[in-house]
Amino acid sequence: MSLRRLSERQPVSFAFSAENMARVEKEIAKYPMGRQASAVIAALWIGQEQEGWVTKPMIESVAQILSMPYIRVLEVATFYTMFNLEPVGTHLVQVCTTTPCWLRGSDDVVKACKKHIHEKPHTISADGKFSWMEVECLGACVNAPMIQIGKDFYEDLDGPATEEILRELREGRQPKTGPQTGRHSSEPEGGPTTLKEEV
Repeated sequence: MSLRRLSERQPVSFAFSAENMARVEKEIAKYPMGRQASAVIAALWIGQEQEGWVTKPMIESVAQILSMPYIRVLEVATFYTMFNLEPVGTHLVQVCTTTPCWLRGSDDVVKACKKHIHEKPHTISADGKFSWMEVECLGACVNAPMIQIGKDFYEDLDGPATEEILRELREGRQPKTGPQTGRHSSEPEGGPTTLKEEV
């Protein structure tokens, strides 16, 4: 795994919103007294949902809330690639480029991101709405190539389908999630080939 470090640009402070602090407390309550450190991943995730990325002040805040040394929380944040250590756009586009997606055309998906977001990954678009990055397997190889944006997955992509998804998001609309070719889930393209007759 590559070396992961916090961004050099950091905000002055961080505080969980009241709603998110209640969520963190709910996570802490799942563990026995003295084991609140077990909620570190959940607390960082909630913080990232609030801010878009994990900051040094956020790590310090989580460490204080969970009575953990700062370095232990930093280790978690830098180990797991699900944590963004630098600012991201409103929509972070994660493009799977592992072998199954690459064999099915993920290069065209990457080209669409370069064209409509920025030439370089991990760079926020001029309008602040997007950034993109290459990631390892997202677990839907049968519907390759695919991307993840927030909690949504878009599958069976090509360049034009990716461009349409980005356009809709830029215009404030929610694109249809899942397969983009008309498939219902992961059945064969063109429909089922066996067990078609009713008994």
